[in-house]
Amino acid sequence: MNGKSACIILPMRPFKHPAVNDFVLERVLYALSDPVRLEIVRHLAGVPEASCGELDGGRPKSSMSHHFRVLRDAGLVMTQGVGTTHMNSLRRSDMDARFPGLLDAILSHRVSASL
Repeated sequence: MNGKSACIILPMRPFKHPAVNDFVLERVLYALSDPVRLEIVRHLAGVPEASCGELDGGRPKSSMSHHFRVLRDAGLVMTQGVGTTHMNSLRRSDMDARFPGLLDAILSHRVSASL
Protein backbone atom coordinates (compact mmCIF):
# COMPACT_ATOMS: atom_id res chain seq x y z
CA MET A 1 0.00 0.00 0.00
CA ASN A 2 0.97 3.66 0.01
CA GLY A 3 1.75 3.85 3.72
CA LYS A 4 -1.80 4.67 4.73
CA SER A 5 -3.85 2.17 6.64
CA ALA A 6 -7.02 0.94 5.01
CA CYS A 7 -10.25 1.63 6.82
CA ILE A 8 -13.03 -0.86 6.29
CA ILE A 9 -16.45 0.29 7.37
CA LEU A 10 -18.67 -2.61 8.28
CA PRO A 11 -22.44 -2.32 8.20
CA MET A 12 -24.26 -2.31 11.53
CA ARG A 13 -25.30 -5.69 12.78
CA PRO A 14 -29.02 -6.14 12.29
CA PHE A 15 -31.11 -6.33 15.44
CA LYS A 16 -33.03 -9.48 16.30
CA HIS A 17 -36.82 -9.17 16.34
CA PRO A 18 -39.18 -11.97 17.31
CA ALA A 19 -41.72 -13.32 14.84
CA VAL A 20 -45.33 -12.39 15.58
CA ASN A 21 -46.15 -15.94 16.70
CA ASP A 22 -43.32 -15.72 19.23
CA PHE A 23 -44.76 -12.70 21.06
CA VAL A 24 -45.46 -13.61 24.70
CA LEU A 25 -48.10 -11.63 26.59
CA GLU A 26 -46.14 -11.64 29.85
CA ARG A 27 -43.07 -10.24 28.06
CA VAL A 28 -45.15 -7.49 26.44
CA LEU A 29 -46.75 -6.53 29.75
CA TYR A 30 -43.36 -6.56 31.48
CA ALA A 31 -41.92 -4.27 28.78
CA LEU A 32 -44.82 -1.86 29.17
CA SER A 33 -44.65 -1.87 32.98
CA ASP A 34 -41.65 0.48 33.01
CA PRO A 35 -42.51 4.21 32.71
CA VAL A 36 -39.57 4.92 30.38
CA ARG A 37 -40.49 2.10 28.00
CA LEU A 38 -44.16 3.06 28.10
CA GLU A 39 -43.17 6.64 27.24
CA ILE A 40 -41.16 5.35 24.25
CA VAL A 41 -44.12 3.29 23.01
CA ARG A 42 -46.51 6.23 23.46
CA HIS A 43 -44.17 8.46 21.45
CA LEU A 44 -43.74 5.88 18.69
CA ALA A 45 -47.52 5.43 18.47
CA GLY A 46 -47.72 9.01 17.22
CA VAL A 47 -44.91 9.01 14.64
CA PRO A 48 -43.82 6.69 11.81
CA GLU A 49 -40.34 6.31 13.34
CA ALA A 50 -37.89 8.03 15.67
CA SER A 51 -34.18 7.84 16.38
CA CYS A 52 -32.86 6.66 19.72
CA GLY A 53 -31.69 10.22 20.36
CA GLU A 54 -35.23 11.54 19.93
CA LEU A 55 -36.48 9.04 22.48
CA ASP A 56 -33.80 9.08 25.17
CA GLY A 57 -35.06 12.08 27.15
CA GLY A 58 -31.49 12.85 28.22
CA ARG A 59 -31.07 9.44 29.83
CA PRO A 60 -27.73 7.56 29.65
CA LYS A 61 -27.13 5.55 26.50
CA SER A 62 -26.49 2.36 28.49
CA SER A 63 -29.88 2.42 30.21
CA MET A 64 -31.64 3.34 26.95
CA SER A 65 -29.97 0.40 25.17
CA HIS A 66 -31.45 -1.86 27.84
CA HIS A 67 -34.93 -0.35 27.41
CA PHE A 68 -34.83 -0.72 23.62
CA ARG A 69 -33.65 -4.33 23.93
CA VAL A 70 -36.57 -5.16 26.25
CA LEU A 71 -39.01 -3.50 23.83
CA ARG A 72 -37.52 -5.35 20.84
CA ASP A 73 -37.51 -8.70 22.65
CA ALA A 74 -41.19 -8.25 23.49
CA GLY A 75 -41.99 -7.48 19.86
CA LEU A 76 -43.15 -3.92 20.49
CA VAL A 77 -40.41 -2.07 18.64
CA MET A 78 -38.55 -2.57 15.35
CA THR A 79 -35.05 -1.05 15.30
CA GLN A 80 -33.16 -0.63 12.04
CA GLY A 81 -29.82 0.91 11.23
CA VAL A 82 -30.01 3.83 8.81
CA GLY A 83 -26.46 4.97 8.22
CA THR A 84 -25.08 5.52 11.70
CA THR A 85 -28.50 6.10 13.27
CA HIS A 86 -30.83 3.56 14.86
CA MET A 87 -34.40 4.23 13.80
CA ASN A 88 -37.26 2.77 15.83
CA SER A 89 -40.87 2.14 14.93
CA LEU A 90 -43.79 0.62 16.78
CA ARG A 91 -44.78 -2.83 15.52
CA ARG A 92 -48.41 -1.83 15.83
CA SER A 93 -49.90 -4.09 13.15
CA ASP A 94 -47.89 -7.10 14.38
CA MET A 95 -48.96 -6.46 17.97
CA ASP A 96 -52.60 -5.99 16.92
CA ALA A 97 -52.48 -9.25 14.96
CA ARG A 98 -51.19 -11.19 17.98
CA PHE A 99 -53.05 -9.39 20.80
CA PRO A 100 -56.02 -7.49 19.28
CA GLY A 101 -56.96 -4.36 21.22
CA LEU A 102 -54.12 -4.59 23.75
CA LEU A 103 -52.14 -1.58 22.53
CA ASP A 104 -55.33 0.46 22.07
CA ALA A 105 -56.30 -0.23 25.68
CA ILE A 106 -52.85 0.59 27.03
CA LEU A 107 -52.27 3.69 24.91
CA SER A 108 -55.72 5.12 25.65
CA HIS A 109 -55.12 4.93 29.41
CA ARG A 110 -53.63 8.08 30.90
CA VAL A 111 -52.19 8.18 34.41
CA SER A 112 -54.21 10.30 36.76
CA ALA A 113 -52.47 13.38 38.17
CA SER A 114 -53.84 12.47 41.63
CA LEU A 115 -51.68 9.35 41.95
